[in-house]
Amino acid sequence: MPITSMKKPSFFSRRVTKNASMGAALLFFFLGIIFWGGFNTTMEATNTLEFCISCHEMEENVYTEYKPTIHHSNRSGVRATCSDCHVPKPWIHKMVRKVKASNEVLHKILGTIDTPEKFDKKRLTLAKNVWRTMKESDSRECRNCHNLESMNPSFQKPRARKQHLNAMKTGQTCIDCHKGIAHNSVRDQLSDEELEELEKPNPDFIREVPELFLAGMKVAEQRDKEAEEKEAAIKVKAREQKKKDKEAEQQRIDAAVKAALAKAAAAAPVAVATASDPAASSDSAPKAASGGTNSAVDWSAVPTREITVFFPGKSSMEWVLTGKDHGGARPFTKLGDRCFTCHDKETGKMGEKIVKGTIKTLEAPETLIPNKRGGIPVVVQAAHDAENLYMHFEWENSEHTPTPFVDGGKMDAENQMKLAIMFASDDVKYAKQAGCWGTCHHDLNGMPHNPEGQDVVKYIQESRTKIEVKGRRGKMRGGWDKRKEDGDIATEFGAGHFMDITRYKSGKKVSEDGYVLADRIMEGGQNTEFNATLSGTTWVVDMKRKLKSDKPGDLTMELGKIYNFGFAIHDDHVNGRYHHVSLGYRLGFDNDDAKAVEVNAVKQ
Repeated sequence: MPITSMKKPSFFSRRVTKNASMGAALLFFFLGIIFWGGFNTTMEATNTLEFCISCHEMEENVYTEYKPTIHHSNRSGVRATCSDCHVPKPWIHKMVRKVKASNEVLHKILGTIDTPEKFDKKRLTLAKNVWRTMKESDSRECRNCHNLESMNPSFQKPRARKQHLNAMKTGQTCIDCHKGIAHNSVRDQLSDEELEELEKPNPDFIREVPELFLAGMKVAEQRDKEAEEKEAAIKVKAREQKKKDKEAEQQRIDAAVKAALAKAAAAAPVAVATASDPAASSDSAPKAASGGTNSAVDWSAVPTREITVFFPGKSSMEWVLTGKDHGGARPFTKLGDRCFTCHDKETGKMGEKIVKGTIKTLEAPETLIPNKRGGIPVVVQAAHDAENLYMHFEWENSEHTPTPFVDGGKMDAENQMKLAIMFASDDVKYAKQAGCWGTCHHDLNGMPHNPEGQDVVKYIQESRTKIEVKGRRGKMRGGWDKRKEDGDIATEFGAGHFMDITRYKSGKKVSEDGYVLADRIMEGGQNTEFNATLSGTTWVVDMKRKLKSDKPGDLTMELGKIYNFGFAIHDDHVNGRYHHVSLGYRLGFDNDDAKAVEVNAVKQ
């Protein structure tokens, strides 16, 4: 039979998947491209900053708050806009976010947040929604730009590097610490329960600390050590030059006095006291409290440590322990971090913020002292012999800044300066982490929750059955009324659970000894002597303290062990909580391990 000729189908008529023709497939393909392109273009258009602030609800509220922040303008010129923080990059998560955004459009139509006043009423709810989403996603949008594993701690401040290391080890995420970085913070409006739940670590977020990070930590620590040594050498040289200048000035004064006395003697030959005669000394000359206590110490051969004491405002131990007040509360309570670890390099800046009222919760405008110093750099040295610990403190005096809410401008007119030092073993709670801060509570005299009509002085937690830390449900914070029975307090005292305190007062030129347990007990000088002078504009205070004592309330120190200490300076006639205070520091004896001790008492 003849073979019937068959016409070959055209390209577009060929059958492909599901019996569809090639033409139809291509049609749908190109329509899909057009649809997807249009859809994606529309999606991206809604992700621009211009679109986000096209309504006045955003432009007049969150955008205004965002503009002064580092996410809008910074040294590198990299800007994070609304979508970078609030719209996920993965497609599925992006679609979910866009669907949720329709609810926001609805509220715009309804006028729920169309004025700043309405917006502020809803601000906490809106913020909690964002925080919860970011917490659940391990701060996914933050990690688009910031990655813990690729951070180099050698470029970070001590506090930041420590917190980031803790975050990797415990399972915390960016939003736990970084709320309010682009908009006004309302974190303080969360209840304690909400805050604890929102910021608790998630074991699923724990990361292995990368070698890059650990190497960066070593570089940072070594750099900090070298910088401290260099800075210390510069300051020692400056102090030596200042001392030489003072000596030269004194020599000129002595020569002028001698010449004047000689001229007066020649003009009227009567008995005239010489400069070396005690009768010629001026009442205004610097005087010592207990002369010559440290004459055996050559301070020029003793290492120096500069410690900046700072104005603390109303920051009590309860404030330190409460996450709503203090961002470092969790590392402090859960990980045992020391205040020193995060804040040693920034105490002066913290004090400046508090005296200017920048941290409003710490000092009210009506209790601010204008021009008060935020911090005082103090040179601290320590030495010892077989029987005594010697400490040397040196700092610049300040011009008088009157206290506006005190008659006469001086809280303590009699004493221009007071220096108090506390020592404790590791047996005292918080002594290792916070030094003498553990004696300061929210209900002390002059503090926010001091009970009316009650004289409440320093105490430590060991003396109380309970201390109200967070003040939930309107409770007063502190433990003034939860004092243990006398027998229990005696047991704590016998176990060495007290802070040994010694204090010098410049007006009376006397030293006091005592301790803090259930109260602050101050007695006459038993174990400590002071020598203090105001030489020109510089205060120099030397302390001599017996290492071993049989007096109750004295901490016996043993060579080879490490102890905790902190100190406070009442500067410029102030009293009570208006002192400048140090963080807690570690004191060792002939211990050159810089990681173990901050102040090393060397043998003399």
